[in-house]
Amino acid sequence: MADERVSLSGFLEYQRQTLAMKCAGLTTEQLREKAVPPSAMSLLGLVRHLADVERSWFRNVMNGEGIRNYWGRRPDGELAEFDVDEADPGEAFDVWREACARSRDIVDAAESLDVVGHFGDEGFSLRYVLTHMIEEYARHNGHADLLRERIDGTTGE
Repeated sequence: MADERVSLSGFLEYQRQTLAMKCAGLTTEQLREKAVPPSAMSLLGLVRHLADVERSWFRNVMNGEGIRNYWGRRPDGELAEFDVDEADPGEAFDVWREACARSRDIVDAAESLDVVGHFGDEGFSLRYVLTHMIEEYARHNGHADLLRERIDGTTGE
């Protein structure tokens, strides 16, 4: 029987692997393919988004690093992670994998799940962050499942 940290980390890792599986074997054009108008969502955009979510919750909230988002902002101030028309999938996956690795290191180094990180004046336990990340990935993996099915008919976990 796994302890709580092992269980939460395992469920998060499963969600990460599910995202990678949804993107496997696709061309650059397929990874950039948008859902349906007016949505800008694409598999590549999801990878870029989740790299930033990893960075935000683990490096910034839990580790207090203050790292800026990876993909910058558009002129209107909105985050640019879903702007993938010219985006390089290799770069996006490298950044995402590195963000996941840093997140794992932060979780492993934490004294307990009760360690608290901060966003402004609000505190979040590592337990909360891991649970939130599982939810974040699970929601976006649902999007990824629909995107992948639309692209080539592939379904499953």
